[in-house]
Amino acid sequence: MQSFLQIEFTEIGDDFLKAKMPVNERTKQPEGLLHGGANVVLAESLGSVASVLCINPSEKTCVGLEVNANHIRAVRGGYVHAITRPVHLGRTTQIWEIKIYDDDGKLTCISRMTNAILDKKNK
Repeated sequence: MQSFLQIEFTEIGDDFLKAKMPVNERTKQPEGLLHGGANVVLAESLGSVASVLCINPSEKTCVGLEVNANHIRAVRGGYVHAITRPVHLGRTTQIWEIKIYDDDGKLTCISRMTNAILDKKNK
C-alpha cells in the first residue's frame, strides 16, 4: 500500500517520524480532493512503522487496534506531509498521534492510532 500510494519516509528523530505522500490520481477522490482513506493509510503507515522502531522485532510484533482521522482541510494537489509522535509507549500498547499538513504547512488532518504489542509466536 505504501509503495502504491508513493508514501516516502523523509525523516526520523528521537521522538518522531515524518513522511510525505503526493496528492495525485492514486490518492484523490472523484471530486479532485485528497481521499480521506488516503489520509488514513498515510497515518496508519507512520503509526505502524513508528511502533516497530520502538520494539525488539525478534521478540515482539505490532498490530493495529484502532485508527481514527479528522479531516480538517481539503487538499487538491502537491504533497501532504505527516509527522507522528508517541502519546503512550506501554508494554502492551502504544498510541501515536499523526498530524498531516499541506505544502503551505496548514493542518489538513489529525489522526490517532493504537497498536497492540504482542509476543512473537514461534512458527
